[in-house]
Amino acid sequence: MQTMAEEAKGPIEHNPKILSGPVLANSPNAFLSKSVLTRYNDLPIPKDNILATYIWIDGTGEHVRCKDRTVNFVPKTPKDLPIWNFDGSSTGQADRKNADTYLIPQAIYKDPFRRGNHILVMCDTYTYKMQPTESNHRIKCQEAYDQCKDEEPWFGIEQEYILLDADLRPFGWPPGGCPPPQGPYYCGVGANKVFARDLVEAHYRCCLYAGIPISGTNAEAMPSQWEFQVGPSLGVNGGDDLWVARYILHRLAEEFGVIVSFDPKPVKDWNGSGAHMNFSTKTMRAENGIEEIERAIDKLSKAHMKHIKVYDPRGGKDNERRLTGLHETASINDFSAGVANRGCSIRIPRSVAFEKRGYFEDRRPASNCDPYAVINALIRTCILNE
Repeated sequence: MQTMAEEAKGPIEHNPKILSGPVLANSPNAFLSKSVLTRYNDLPIPKDNILATYIWIDGTGEHVRCKDRTVNFVPKTPKDLPIWNFDGSSTGQADRKNADTYLIPQAIYKDPFRRGNHILVMCDTYTYKMQPTESNHRIKCQEAYDQCKDEEPWFGIEQEYILLDADLRPFGWPPGGCPPPQGPYYCGVGANKVFARDLVEAHYRCCLYAGIPISGTNAEAMPSQWEFQVGPSLGVNGGDDLWVARYILHRLAEEFGVIVSFDPKPVKDWNGSGAHMNFSTKTMRAENGIEEIERAIDKLSKAHMKHIKVYDPRGGKDNERRLTGLHETASINDFSAGVANRGCSIRIPRSVAFEKRGYFEDRRPASNCDPYAVINALIRTCILNE
């Protein structure tokens, strides 16, 4: 059993003792007094000054960047906001000799950190020639959605993640060892089973304040592993909502002195982390929609490896570690579907099978997937028949 930080140091031995409390002393942010900031947060600023945090996906396809600017009006739509630029050579998105890369605002959310009229702005990225960067999957997702708006595709995303301490060990795990085997941690309660609920609670409320349709959260199968659910979101909005929810989580974690990891398999021999995608169309949600669900699953079975290649940022390499056929996953090489079966590629919920309409869950996307790429693939395979 190895963590990312200790992979080269040999296995972590199983340690059955009760977990010790989390230690934040080795986090640089822990040395900063958060109370000092309150001396400045209430400083009055001109009423016509709105602080806008522009957020974008960098060249890795899985990490977000951000920077702030002041605008002198309250924007009603993303198009009201100015196009901006950044140094793409520092984010893996441009050459150093021609580094300017464009940010085009696409979605606006309320800022839960500054509050008031201040905003978070989800952007996509374009080269100096105004062509989409390699990590800009939003534009194809938007194009796909525009072709099937009448079907009203809904997406609900179950985002799993793990919290790490400053030494990149799972947060709250005993030094040099592992906690007792998984079992009591999923949806657990108690100081020896659950860590950092404060952060999770803050994230839940921040997302709701921002306008993100977060629909729930729970502790997961590994201690310090959590999940939140976003949706149902319509079409490309699902990607916007999840990316901004991820940004808020990272931003909150700074204040708590912990690190958020979306690595799909952070510790061997424990459950990995996914971003299960719940998907439905108007036809699937209608009476006897189970027939459309079954047709969609048949189409997915014929495009399995094409989907695997876009379900993590490294073309399936990350999912190779997670989709092993163990720990509530199907094998990456085999497509399967079943009712209430969490060992399948596609799960049909028991209630859907009973009511004969609803949605299905694609359990293959990795926790670090780009939701725009996943949504795009599902629309094109299941609705557009590409």
